Amino acid sequence: MTPRLLFFSNLFPTAAEPYRGLDNATLLHALSSHFDIRVLSPRPTLPWAGNNFSPRREDKSLEPRWVPAVYLPKIGSSSNHLLMTTSLGPAFEETLQEFDPHIILSSWIFPDSCAALKLADGRLPVVAVAQGTDVHQYLRMPVRRSIILKTLPRASAVITRSRELAHLLAAAGFPSAKLHTIYNGVSQDTFQPRDQALARREAGLRPDARIILFVGNFYAVKNPFLLIRAVAKLDSGLLVMAGGGPLELRAHSVALTQQLWIARRMMSAVPKNDGYHTGENRPIDPRIIFTGRKTPAEIANLMNAADLLALPSNNEGVPNVILEAFASGLPVVASNVGGIPEVLDHPTLGRLFPRGDLDALVAALRDQLAAPRDAAAIRAHAARFTWDNAAAQYREILMAAMG
Repeated sequence: MTPRLLFFSNLFPTAAEPYRGLDNATLLHALSSHFDIRVLSPRPTLPWAGNNFSPRREDKSLEPRWVPAVYLPKIGSSSNHLLMTTSLGPAFEETLQEFDPHIILSSWIFPDSCAALKLADGRLPVVAVAQGTDVHQYLRMPVRRSIILKTLPRASAVITRSRELAHLLAAAGFPSAKLHTIYNGVSQDTFQPRDQALARREAGLRPDARIILFVGNFYAVKNPFLLIRAVAKLDSGLLVMAGGGPLELRAHSVALTQQLWIARRMMSAVPKNDGYHTGENRPIDPRIIFTGRKTPAEIANLMNAADLLALPSNNEGVPNVILEAFASGLPVVASNVGGIPEVLDHPTLGRLFPRGDLDALVAALRDQLAAPRDAAAIRAHAARFTWDNAAAQYREILMAAMG
């Protein structure tokens, strides 16, 4: 008999938000040859907000069901897991009756996994997944920390996506015997080295530029403004920023300020008889380009067009984008935080710099741009990060939890 698995998390994509929890969806598809899977996805929302969710075409086989969950920003730390439990109660019981799962896999430890444990109430095992911010930030919040450490030990196991997350939970008092680190995978077919000149033509990028690539959400934790300021301090280099989010417009504003600063610096460096000073209309090439959100195939092409990937985050687990860069043979410059040094552990792979240190980031970018690239060695390092490997490790833990 094929075991039945219920996945419970707000981090699951929809047709309108195809990148939300994309790693979770990819994992579930990798597990689907061993489990019959259904998805119950709470969507934290204010009580009066509407909802209209539909699945991506490739996720229809998982029969995802989205249920609004009352969520109170900032003031709801002590109650959001209880509000989610109440909001999801009827849908959860219906799912138990109709699907009769053997086990729950829940991603995002608060409020999702805490709510899943309350809803399961010992009737079936729960394996929780810690992703990053749900440990880095929430363990520093006294109320959430207390709830997590009181509720989460009821889980049969907790999977962390970096060793550093496991260390943080263990240091907070969580039973270390229940902690298991499994790195995400990466599509080795989508992300692989290809011809750089061709990739640049397809992306509409200059063939002679030194290209620094940023891929991610424009959130404060990703610290995109630091990278914009760093590139402005380089003598040359083109920054391509792919992604979206609440700080995207502000990033455009910061970039415009830096572009003007670069232009003034360039104009002061050229002779007085140059076209800049004689009134001729001679535009300065942009140094920062925003592409908006891109599909995985488009990101793969940008990685092949780039000379390095830069990730100046304040906190991280092990970002998928770094593994994708490695699979593409692309070196990485990243802040020395979270699980990043667990995978960026050799000079061939790139450079680490202290979090938030602008001068160190500038130096790391400059050094990496000047260093020779060994794309084959970087690609070989990425070979162990496959979704099949990740799914095999998940399967072992899930089967053990089922007893």
